Amino acid sequence: MNTQKVGSQISILRKAKGITQNELGERIGVSFQAVSKWERGETLPDTAILPDLAKILETTIDNILLGNEKVIEYKGKCTVSDIKNGLLCLKNAGEYLCKDNIIYRAAIDGINSELNTDIAPAFSDDYIFEAFLAEAVISNLTSGMYVDISDVKNNFKYDHFKNIVVDYCNKHGIK
Repeated sequence: MNTQKVGSQISILRKAKGITQNELGERIGVSFQAVSKWERGETLPDTAILPDLAKILETTIDNILLGNEKVIEYKGKCTVSDIKNGLLCLKNAGEYLCKDNIIYRAAIDGINSELNTDIAPAFSDDYIFEAFLAEAVISNLTSGMYVDISDVKNNFKYDHFKNIVVDYCNKHGIK
């Protein structure tokens, strides 16, 4: 736990409520010096105080202790190879249904519209395909899925796209 972030968060929340260190201390039964030490990151509030502190600051204990960092709750795990297979299924759908089939066209048009691009070249160019793969992996991550970094490192052919996904994972605490 980063005491500096916790302290900074307490200070931000306290000031937003227009409460002085002295007033906050009085309301939870500690000295203003104790509040000052928290805010400077020297000490942390006692766990018994946290519920009252959160109530006074109109926030959650998690918000205080995480220093306003977002907690990611993963919905499940995905693999790069499964996502790659999903994109290949889309390619194969065009071959099996015929590229002029209304169902295939609706799927492709929907993708193109949402991504403001044309996915068709990805089906014949490995580099473009991998760009879409990176986009699909990151899309899954932003929707709450989890992926192993080693899976990313082992399943991307081009370092450029591998690094984009790994950097995204690192930035969002995915190890």
